[in-house]
Amino acid sequence: MTRSDALTCVHEPYGDAFYYGPERMSSRYEQDEAAREKSGYSEVTYGNVTDRIMDEVVQNVSEKRVFIKDMAYYIVPPNGDKPSGPASSLAGFSDLASDDNSSNPTVFPTSLLGQFHWTFLIRHPRKAIPSYYRCTIPPLNKKTGFDYFMPSEAGYIELRRLFEFLLAKGLIVNDVTEKPISDAGKIQTESNPTLDEVRKNVFKNTPVKVTVVDADDLLDNPEGTLRAFCEDVGLDFSPKMLKWDDEESQRTAKEAFEKWNGFHDDAIGSTELKPREHKAKTPTKEEEDNEWKEKYGEEGQKIIRETVDKNVADYEFLKKFALKPKKPE
Repeated sequence: MTRSDALTCVHEPYGDAFYYGPERMSSRYEQDEAAREKSGYSEVTYGNVTDRIMDEVVQNVSEKRVFIKDMAYYIVPPNGDKPSGPASSLAGFSDLASDDNSSNPTVFPTSLLGQFHWTFLIRHPRKAIPSYYRCTIPPLNKKTGFDYFMPSEAGYIELRRLFEFLLAKGLIVNDVTEKPISDAGKIQTESNPTLDEVRKNVFKNTPVKVTVVDADDLLDNPEGTLRAFCEDVGLDFSPKMLKWDDEESQRTAKEAFEKWNGFHDDAIGSTELKPREHKAKTPTKEEEDNEWKEKYGEEGQKIIRETVDKNVADYEFLKKFALKPKKPE
């Protein structure tokens, strides 16, 4: 929101294909054709979304990088299912001569996965799951349109499966003696490429440093965490990135989040990222259960507890790779 000079941001584009399109993998609207039609995305494929993103790249090739915020589970089949192969609409993004998709957990061709500079944002399930559950029950579900909770939308196992595959393929690297090229994902030509040229894999498939950001680090030490993130991805840091209280930034945030109405109300209502006054305490399991029961009832508490417990191991695995916040300068 604050770096329109350097970034063009795209907010959760692949949810269109995941929930509503002909290649949809979610069962949420499977039996609700009217809702899919009403969304305006019932004909959107993974290829359509990718073309849209690549068009942004083409338009900004000489000036800006394209920053995509999205969910891993939008491109990884739910419930641990193995994809039958890349989505058919993404055939134009596949390098058939080199692609090995045998262990690829996503619906992206492996060569397409190599065209992004991947970073991962994680949050402990004990905080993320209740927050998401709240969006699927009254009164907030009237805004979100999500009328029931689906444990498969927690997304932790999908995030881990994607992370482990990228690591195994060397598309992200954890132990490096020389810092990877920070402009991975940029087009390797000085000319103005066409969209067809972009589809022919004219990107650098350069390995990039593993970058995992834990939400608690970001809340406890926003400046230090953001400095470390910027260093990893090759973006210059400015303290101005911690505030978005001007009219333009507020308008940009509202426009970006309006598609997924109700899920980002707290973010839309905020104006800055500053350190928490007190670090969050870790409650006991009994304290958590009592809090969830009071807020969401006995059935809600049971669902949340089961989902949290199921996803802790995957969170803790990813947490081991979390970057260390930088010290203030």
